[in-house]
Amino acid sequence: MLVIRIGERQLIVSNAAIAKPRGAAMMAALSNPSAHLEREHRMALMDFIKKQFIDIIQWTEDSDGTLAWRFPMRDMEIQNGGTLVVRESQMAVFVNEGQVADVFGPGTYKLTTQTLPVLTYLKNWDKLFESPFKSDVYFFSTRQQVDQKWGTPQPITIRDKDFGAVRLRAFGNYAFRVADPKLFHTEISGTRAEYTVSEIDGQLRGLVLQNISNAIAGSGLPFLDLAANQVMFAEALAKELQPAFAKIGLLLEGMTVQNVSLPEELQKILDQKIGMGMVGNDMGKFMQYQTAQAIPKFAEGSGNGGGGIAGDAMGLGAGVALGQVLAQNLQQGLQGQNPGAAQQAAAAVAAAPAAGVKPEDVMATLEKLGELKAKGILTQEEFDAKKAELLKKLV
Repeated sequence: MLVIRIGERQLIVSNAAIAKPRGAAMMAALSNPSAHLEREHRMALMDFIKKQFIDIIQWTEDSDGTLAWRFPMRDMEIQNGGTLVVRESQMAVFVNEGQVADVFGPGTYKLTTQTLPVLTYLKNWDKLFESPFKSDVYFFSTRQQVDQKWGTPQPITIRDKDFGAVRLRAFGNYAFRVADPKLFHTEISGTRAEYTVSEIDGQLRGLVLQNISNAIAGSGLPFLDLAANQVMFAEALAKELQPAFAKIGLLLEGMTVQNVSLPEELQKILDQKIGMGMVGNDMGKFMQYQTAQAIPKFAEGSGNGGGGIAGDAMGLGAGVALGQVLAQNLQQGLQGQNPGAAQQAAAAVAAAPAAGVKPEDVMATLEKLGELKAKGILTQEEFDAKKAELLKKLV
């Protein structure tokens, strides 16, 4: 066996090959082994370069909804001096040996040791390194991802300074974009070949729902004000969500609240508050307002033979209508109304004689009890029992 050393390399030729050389190539190898070894290495390297190197790296982004896309290497390597094309609304991230090496914004780049520090060792190509540069390239879409839906599948409970606890449903949409591709790569998309909006949709919806309560509390505004001003509600929610999106490399571009649905009991209280606002929070005028609202119902009950709503009101002793005090307000506030209907309403109210307890106090207590029932503190049975007890004091 013949061992030929060339620097740190060696060529081993068997005794059989020496005894029986096969063809001119073997004869040449034996006559000049150093030149033959160098020539074979160069040919192998050139074949490797032709088959494995990539000249242009780019992403045409043919479809919507893709946030991250890995350039398909397929065991190929990037040629020194190759071209990287990053289009508008894109960014590219080079990952070498599991670590982010560089981030490129929109533009065309010639990949050299000057533009990409990780390629420094390519200067040693003349020493016939067989793997000059092998890396993964990830492209990220920085376009706005618009019309992303959010909503509360079930009513959520929030704390409010006016009502204590409130259950609500809300829905709307939002828009976001990838702002920090390096952070998004390390925190979310990772080494996957493709990462889409649909894959992160559930997490982002969860962030919205999680921060609704914080947004309302942080705004310092009563819930009713937020419900009446959906733009203000959306701004408060977006302000609360911005840090959570930034932690994963995203930027929340816009937030809208399209609808806020209130539970039935809260809607009744809201309607009552609106009615109070219409009469300037004056209790006397509010009594007239409530009675005027009830007159058509009394008239309807009278037309049906005295039953219906009018009969129910009579059955309650008309205590909730403030007895004789409200009867006086009726005579003042029903000018111009249907005389027959007004007389029936006044007669119903006057059916409850004055007692030691002021009707105003009973009404105020009933309103408080109604609020407690709406908040779930009192059950319907407890409320009915208390109401009956209070109304007896007016008889």
